[in-house]
Amino acid sequence: MNGIWRNCICHLRKGKVLHRCQSGVHPVAPLGSRILTDPTKVFEHNMWDHMQWSKEEEEEARKKVEENSATRVIPEEQVKLESDANKYWDTFYKIHKNNFFKNRNWLLREFPEILPANQKTKEKAGDSSWDHGKTSAPDSRIQETETHCKESSDLPDGQSKARSDFSNPGLEEHRKGPGTIEHFPGSSATFRILEVGCGAGNSVFPILNTLQNIPGSFLYCCDFASGAVELVKSHTSYRAAQCSAFVHDVCNDGLPYPFPDGILDVILLVFVLSSIHPDRMQAVIHRLSRLLKPGGMLLFRDYGRYDKTQLRFKKGHCLSENFYVRGDGTRAYFFTKGEVHHIFCKAGLDEKQNLVDHRLQVNRKKQVKMHRVWVQGKFQKPLHWTQKNPS
Repeated sequence: MNGIWRNCICHLRKGKVLHRCQSGVHPVAPLGSRILTDPTKVFEHNMWDHMQWSKEEEEEARKKVEENSATRVIPEEQVKLESDANKYWDTFYKIHKNNFFKNRNWLLREFPEILPANQKTKEKAGDSSWDHGKTSAPDSRIQETETHCKESSDLPDGQSKARSDFSNPGLEEHRKGPGTIEHFPGSSATFRILEVGCGAGNSVFPILNTLQNIPGSFLYCCDFASGAVELVKSHTSYRAAQCSAFVHDVCNDGLPYPFPDGILDVILLVFVLSSIHPDRMQAVIHRLSRLLKPGGMLLFRDYGRYDKTQLRFKKGHCLSENFYVRGDGTRAYFFTKGEVHHIFCKAGLDEKQNLVDHRLQVNRKKQVKMHRVWVQGKFQKPLHWTQKNPS
């Protein structure tokens, strides 16, 4: 491992920064461009990639979690937090509007699958309309996992070809029906994306900015906070001809989507699953997997175990193991890579990427160091997919 790490640093010093690999291809060394090799220079930048925790640091984090988990929120209050979850997020967006989160201009670098296969080459060549000059914190550059739910010998563009070339008989039957064609938002599109938990549009508008140059593409986005959806629809960059924003609670399996199952090329699930009660996560992923077409990709990023956010919770905010409530009533869960693997693979999806992004964030003014931990994954719906029991 040390040999791989030294090789990575050598490449970085020579300016050979590896590009984010596609699904099914593993880099020879961890990705990233800002490696801390001299501890005395830690405060020269705001963020450092690939930070390895010492045993002492990990043990200290474990103790902090043990301490802040000792006192749990009473059951009656937990029931209220679950039933009123959408109200807490509605209040959040009424207060902060679209000023709280930065636009996720890092999305395309981490998830090139957001674009149709024939557009990825153009983006790599520098034709992107994304703002690559700005970097938000969750800009992971980390080594791919080598474990898969199912071994695949597909080439890097295999999953893209499967998404674009595979015809969905069920969808054709749904459209044709008994002599009629059912129209729905984006029904004429050839490439469809759904962002779950769109919030105020911090992913929506960077994506739309690129999709405007891609004919046949369509973006769906939903949130269970009506105030958030209103913010998206009222934005000057919102285009109903290429985007459909709607209120939806993904935990309610009985609620219909404004489009049929099996039509989506990509589902984006970024910092959303962590806000859902752990007991309901599996059912949510099962339902979302039905929306994907065979070969479609579900792209995931969320909080990892022992992230600074988890360590900062005070006693009395813990709901259950690694699940907490913030002061405003919104909640957060902190995942391990193993938990992510289990949830998505149990839904019948194939794991193409599953990694832990460890970084060191520093406050140069206060001379404070903070560990950030995120989990990122890419999961593909097999061409011959079987729905498994979510229980």
